[in-house]
Amino acid sequence: MNFAMVGLGRMGANIVRRLGKAGITAVVHDVSPEAIAALASEGFTPAADLAAMAGALSTPRTIWIMVPAHVTDSTIAAVAAHLSPGDTIIDGGNSYYKNDVVNAKKLAEKGINFVDVGTSGGVYGLERGYSLMIGGDEKVVASLDPIFKALAPGIDAADRTPGRTGEPGQSEYGYLHCGPVGAGHFVKMVHNGIEYGMMAAFAEGLAIFEAADEMTPAYDLDIPEITEVWRRGSVVASWLLDLTAQALQESNDLHEYSSEVSDSGEGRWTVQAAIEAGIPAHVLSASLYSRFASRGNDDFGNRVLSAMRYKFGGHNEKPKAQ
Repeated sequence: MNFAMVGLGRMGANIVRRLGKAGITAVVHDVSPEAIAALASEGFTPAADLAAMAGALSTPRTIWIMVPAHVTDSTIAAVAAHLSPGDTIIDGGNSYYKNDVVNAKKLAEKGINFVDVGTSGGVYGLERGYSLMIGGDEKVVASLDPIFKALAPGIDAADRTPGRTGEPGQSEYGYLHCGPVGAGHFVKMVHNGIEYGMMAAFAEGLAIFEAADEMTPAYDLDIPEITEVWRRGSVVASWLLDLTAQALQESNDLHEYSSEVSDSGEGRWTVQAAIEAGIPAHVLSASLYSRFASRGNDDFGNRVLSAMRYKFGGHNEKPKAQ
């Protein structure tokens, strides 16, 4: 296929490598010459700039963009300047689904196709494969099927769901055309919102274990061993639990990790979508707010609470240590 990747970070580079294993070669470009050189040394075609990238491909071209969200729109516009009618741009990053609709409209005016692909799999995707949630025109998406099938985990990644019969569906291979432009990123957005909630549940539960030696009666619990036993037959067994157990095996107190937890756009956008739809999302909202709190964004509010307790009841809170 006439395929190129723009953005050779941990995800983009490994997508190129996984496609290469399936016989799909790529022209590669990044703002970092070192990133380009690394993949060129593995046999992929380097492109020093976007013009060179487009020139190295025959039409119709397929350009996958895998860059940080804050530069996605500008990168799409820059790439489009070098493309022709009938070419396709894939946005595989964590973009806001409403932006997809805007970008697709702009590209359509130039005769360029747009496909959004919510991509899950992280740094493990090279070996495990990527779960792909796809939005776009049905015919365009169908023409890209060899790419998506090569990237997906495949039919053997999970046991078949009881009740499913006959020829496996697309989703059973690990990718799904979810609907028109924006649908892929919308599904990925909610996926990440759910992920926030699952992560928060594990974190809160394990924090209770960590404090259990100060309770009555006191329990000196081995948290790494608890996560190990949960991985085997428990209803909370999951890849997130696997990764948690791995981290605890490497460091049972996790002191080398920060207590400040970042949030990306998807968690916020999921809560916004819930508000727009009038859907209660108690867990997803709380998990997002807990990330805000982890960064000290509740300090002033807590000082207000402390001040009120002192004023109405004389409860003199100790000032925070500097």
